Amino acid sequence: MEKFFNRVGKIGAGFFATGLLFSRFIFVVDGGERGVVFDRFRGVVQKVYGEGMHFIIPFIQVPNIFEVRARYQLIHSRTGTRDLQTVDLAVRILYRPLESQLPKILNNLGIDYDKRIIPSIGQEVLKSSVAQYNAEQLLTQREKVSLEIKDDMSKRAKDFDIVLDDVSITHLKFSKEFAAAIEQKQVAQQMAERSKFVVMQREQEKIANILRAEGESEGARLIANAINEHGKGLVALRKIEAAQHIASTLSTSPNISFIAGNTMNMLQIPSHR
Repeated sequence: MEKFFNRVGKIGAGFFATGLLFSRFIFVVDGGERGVVFDRFRGVVQKVYGEGMHFIIPFIQVPNIFEVRARYQLIHSRTGTRDLQTVDLAVRILYRPLESQLPKILNNLGIDYDKRIIPSIGQEVLKSSVAQYNAEQLLTQREKVSLEIKDDMSKRAKDFDIVLDDVSITHLKFSKEFAAAIEQKQVAQQMAERSKFVVMQREQEKIANILRAEGESEGARLIANAINEHGKGLVALRKIEAAQHIASTLSTSPNISFIAGNTMNMLQIPSHR
């Protein structure tokens, strides 16, 4: 039994040693990654290794793994606008390396290329782009500014074989003094609009009064002409209509009592003539 276990132990040790030695001859590239090999004699091998298992010469060749999925960085910048206002900006950048140029990136920039390039071009483009706008334009044209920053950054990143998938402004803050000035300006604009509305309303009332006066004048003229042509019959008719209206109104009131013209007859007191 002891010999059996010794033999099993030797076999296990042999497999372990074989596996350890074999692992030095291969490297594995996972999903969303690419590999580039550095050869101590030839330098960077101009080949990009895809997903899967690949063979290398141990101690002579060293694999370098790049992530080719889109990643993001937040770039913060404090810069000035065209009208000399100070603004704090934060920009989110989604980026990835150009797969076909990974050997060049490794040779020129290293595997940490993103830490070297993205912050530097981000600061450069942010300061130059923001300086072209007034503070108010940054607030009202935010989407346009983001697109311009993306275009400028993409051109700069292309020189380093980096692809930018998206660039967007996530934070935009001005000084307290400027924010207070913006608020005061908005209040002044609202007051101006209100004053404008009041003036327009008065103008309309003035026009309405003029039209009403013209209508009354025309009505009076027509009545005067009718009286001149047909006598005072129209006036008498209007008096009768007014009396009928007054009587109709008084008849419906509970606090009004009517008595005959001869009050003596109502009280049954003989009248003296």
